[in-house]
Amino acid sequence: MLLAGGLKSLLPHVLRRIIRCNRLTISNTSGMAEGYKQANVVILHKSLADDFEEFCQANDGPLPLLHRSQPGDWKCPSLSSDSDIRTDCLQYRKYEHGACTGSLKSLKEYSEQLKDMVTFYLGCSFSFEKAVQKAGIPIRNVEQKCNVSMYKTSVPCYSVSMFHCNLVVTMRPIPESKLEAAVLATSELKEAHGAPIHIGDPGLLGIQDLSKPDYGDPVRLHPGDIPVFWACGVTGVEAIINCRAPLAFTHSPGCMFITDLKNDNVKSLGGVPQVHCISQDPLHFSVVSAEAAQKIKTLETLIGIDPGERGIAHLQRQGELLGACLALSHAGSVLITTGFPTHFTHEPPEENDGPPGALAMAAMLQALEKQVAIVTDQRDMDLNKKIMEEAVQLGILKEPIPLLSYQRESADSALMFLCENGNPGRPRFDHLIAIERAGMAADGNYYNARKVNIKHLVDPIDELFLAAQTIPGVTTTGVGDGGNELGMGKVKDAVKKHIKNGDVIACDVEADFTVVAGVSNWGGYAIACALSVLRSCEIHDRYLRRAIGFPHAPSKRLWLPALPSVTKEEKLLKTLVQLGVRSGKTASLEMEVDGLPFYNTHSLMIEKLL
Repeated sequence: MLLAGGLKSLLPHVLRRIIRCNRLTISNTSGMAEGYKQANVVILHKSLADDFEEFCQANDGPLPLLHRSQPGDWKCPSLSSDSDIRTDCLQYRKYEHGACTGSLKSLKEYSEQLKDMVTFYLGCSFSFEKAVQKAGIPIRNVEQKCNVSMYKTSVPCYSVSMFHCNLVVTMRPIPESKLEAAVLATSELKEAHGAPIHIGDPGLLGIQDLSKPDYGDPVRLHPGDIPVFWACGVTGVEAIINCRAPLAFTHSPGCMFITDLKNDNVKSLGGVPQVHCISQDPLHFSVVSAEAAQKIKTLETLIGIDPGERGIAHLQRQGELLGACLALSHAGSVLITTGFPTHFTHEPPEENDGPPGALAMAAMLQALEKQVAIVTDQRDMDLNKKIMEEAVQLGILKEPIPLLSYQRESADSALMFLCENGNPGRPRFDHLIAIERAGMAADGNYYNARKVNIKHLVDPIDELFLAAQTIPGVTTTGVGDGGNELGMGKVKDAVKKHIKNGDVIACDVEADFTVVAGVSNWGGYAIACALSVLRSCEIHDRYLRRAIGFPHAPSKRLWLPALPSVTKEEKLLKTLVQLGVRSGKTASLEMEVDGLPFYNTHSLMIEKLL
């Protein structure tokens, strides 16, 4: 009998011959024939083959199709010179009507049935192990001499006819400092599942316990390791189980077919990937191309100019716009708040910085098919309803957005508002955004830039942001231009030091991400533009959909009409003027925001961002 040592350097045809003679004592092929492609195997009746091929094409992350045989053909010259699929896997499984009815070392006794069956060879993550090791990244399951861990997830695949199942993933512990290298090493190996589909907390995939894999062996994480998940070809096994075919065969998970093909035909996925942490609880990383990330950093630089000379450069933190938009991109339901009643002697007291930016973000989120709601002051509901109606009439919004108000009635009011029955495990919203929203100072009051207390005009929406800090999976963003806005607590020390009246007016309530702009509306416009950039990014789109289903066709870009435009924003500002909503700095009812003229200032900024 041969032992595992030395098998990694043997050529594939030699290994297949050894496997065919049943002379191995190992339980999986991880680490064998380094640098050569390995394949998952699915064998089913020819009447099901066309639908299964379509299922693979619709879910090419877990099921990258290397070859489809003719009925009864157990040779595969395009993948290997002398193979026989009946004997060349370490172990097989037999399925009858969806139930596993046996593990087999050979399929020769089923040669007659195989004459009417088609074999599918599907890419395998074992194929990329050599590339990962070359990048200086440990393969923990190889170190621990065990099979890779495989888990069923709660992520549904794209269904085709009778083929339907949830995604199966492999997990490899990767040191946090090596995450980007791991993504880079695997991203172009599309036929070996490509880049990871999730990095971080397994619960976000519906995996409850890493120590109890559904297939394979548990793999121990070292201190500092992050669980990283790749789409897995065992997804095909789950599809076979669910289709309940009278007879089907697969490889036994981990016991792959070893091909003669080297991992040197890579397919570019549209740029160099970057990895960014978007949440600590639960731990969650996102992936984006370097090109898209740079575009978003350019947007951040554009909105960072300081036309009011307030000193906002001291408040800016690089990368906050990217972090906020990555978190928003992953969110399914978003709550937006705005409203700064700085003009307390006027009716309405609101300024016109905030609502346009809020609506620009809402329009893009709508176009990206996310749930959106707006929460604002109870006294301001009628005004916001009118603004909303006009936004729909002007074509800014596809349809009206739910308008909500929040009042503190008990100690758990915020939790009850944000979560179903106040249960932190069932949040209604994944992300909260405040844009030009009066923020609570350290003394519990709310101040405008002139240090006037306007608390009597402000509902305690800050409590929602404070409560969000206690709800796993809910992230927050604050957009502001002076430091007294909700969410600016993250930079309150800089506000107190560098902003006029900052020692009094600084908002004390933090958001996870703080987007600082010369005018808050610009921050809203930039978020809308950045979300469009992310949706157009092939690397991010694949990660977002877990490499299942079909890519969003860049040629269509159905979300582009939702972007802000000079024409739409001009019409919206005219509407606000007609409704008596004034410029923040001057209280003027002219075509200006924060004392800056719309034409050649705000209009120019919109054009630059676009």
